[in-house]
Amino acid sequence: MIKKTLSNLIEKSIKKLQKEKTFPKFVIPEIKVEYPETSSHGDYTSNIAMKIAGVINKSPAQAGELIINSLPKTTTKLLFEKVEVVSPGFINFFFSEDFLLEGLKKILKEKKSYGSSDIGKGKKIVIDYSAPNIAKPFGIGHLRSTIIGQAIYNIYQFLGYKVIGDNHLGDWGTQFGKLIYAIKRWGDEKKIAKNPIYELNILYVKFHEEAEKDSELEGEARLWFKKLEKGDREAKRIWKKCVKWSLKEFDRIYKLLGIKIDIALGESFYQSKLKGIIKKALDKKIAIRSRGAIIIPFPNDILPPLMIQKSDGATLYSTRDLATIKYRLEKFKPTKILYEIGTDQVLYLKQLFFAAELLGLGDKKNYFHISHGMMRLASGKMRTRKGNTIFLEEVLEEAIKKSLKVIVKKKSKLSKKEKDKIAKAIGIGAVKYNDLSHHYSKDIIFDWKKILNLKGNSGPYLQYTFVRACSILRKSRIQKQGISKLKELKLKETQEIKLLKQLLHFPEIIENAARTYSPNLLSNYLFKLAQSFNLFYELVPILKAKDEETKKTRLALVLATSQVLKNGLKLLGIDAPEKM
Repeated sequence: MIKKTLSNLIEKSIKKLQKEKTFPKFVIPEIKVEYPETSSHGDYTSNIAMKIAGVINKSPAQAGELIINSLPKTTTKLLFEKVEVVSPGFINFFFSEDFLLEGLKKILKEKKSYGSSDIGKGKKIVIDYSAPNIAKPFGIGHLRSTIIGQAIYNIYQFLGYKVIGDNHLGDWGTQFGKLIYAIKRWGDEKKIAKNPIYELNILYVKFHEEAEKDSELEGEARLWFKKLEKGDREAKRIWKKCVKWSLKEFDRIYKLLGIKIDIALGESFYQSKLKGIIKKALDKKIAIRSRGAIIIPFPNDILPPLMIQKSDGATLYSTRDLATIKYRLEKFKPTKILYEIGTDQVLYLKQLFFAAELLGLGDKKNYFHISHGMMRLASGKMRTRKGNTIFLEEVLEEAIKKSLKVIVKKKSKLSKKEKDKIAKAIGIGAVKYNDLSHHYSKDIIFDWKKILNLKGNSGPYLQYTFVRACSILRKSRIQKQGISKLKELKLKETQEIKLLKQLLHFPEIIENAARTYSPNLLSNYLFKLAQSFNLFYELVPILKAKDEETKKTRLALVLATSQVLKNGLKLLGIDAPEKM
């Protein structure tokens, strides 16, 4: 990566200076290399001279000059047009045309691998994402965990990590006591079987409506869940049906979204492992009995205690989550476990990670909570029990219909099958990008107009830009393979240089998105790249360039842009159709 290369060059320069008798020895501080705000300040800049100036008893400008003069001459000549120090002591690097063109050739050579790396080689990461609840509708609120988790999965895999996607299904807990009670009292299983998720949602909402009138229903629900935990035949029969109905529904939604998760284990899978967790916690004396329940208190009361067994002997999802961590560590031996779960679980996951550490299940620093903000209605948070969930499938179908209308209006020569396929790619892409273009921590207000917007900073805008690039390449009548093997390239226009420099940032954007668990960094980069390409298209003749050499260079830039857009969209889980 370019930033790493520059940091290493600066470090070598300082170490070279330190070998001189008159130059003081000191621990070299972190060397940061950043993009400058304006192009007049170079392609990259570093403030390292200001950091070490006081230590070497020089002004920042003098320190900068010393660093520049000690850079390896041969490397400097190959990479840079110039390196300068400007007030108050920034070192600015300007790349040479030869270096930029080598970068362009690299994109064309590596193709779909451009931007990937092996920095994750030998490392495993488990990502816990999606995690819908059995017998509840797959609402728009589930979208965030599912597509953010998948994008992070894709990005880490692209960087060489061995990634395991684990769909931790909510198929256990007191909510099933509520549902079993509701089915037994008000349900018709034949009617439920015809439209299970819809009917189960109605029954779940009805239970909570009735429980507000009769508080004893909550006790009935707890009794049914306790029966389920003990293996009661009737409770287990109804529960198994709920699981079967739900998994069929989830698979359909995942297929529509293009989501592929490696394993899907419900909370029930860990049921046989819970006694071992509780026993271990008591044996290690990190858990205590309190009013009949078993809790894990934390040192100096830094966090509220975590309950792992209720006073009636029933377990909680905290018990199951600790068993899940133990299983993942033993099964996969990951270097890190990521949890893509809503921000309303921040406190709970702090408790969980700390409890895991106390139990000897690794360092809590090896767990990370990607706490996404909520998808909300203008009137407030969506709640299944209140019956105001917006079904995700309805949103996706509406997005596809809207996209199809736009395609039909264009009166293209595409077949009906092609139009349907493209409408699906655009509609699903619009929904995904609307989410992924925001930082995961931000709340999103659900807005039909915004989520289905096909203009501006949107998925369809990026797809349209890709289609434009593909169209130019088709019209050129030069095979992509021929363009990618061009040797004689020459940059002549400012817009060419700006576009190419932006293309070369792609690998660093991927690494930064992985490091910060932020797919929005990639989304925003692709949007800016699309803007730069469209400006390049408007200002610079491509197919009508004055000479063949210029035309081929510009076609190489078009091909490189199409490749980077396609690579980036794929990491976000968004299709890139070649026609629209």
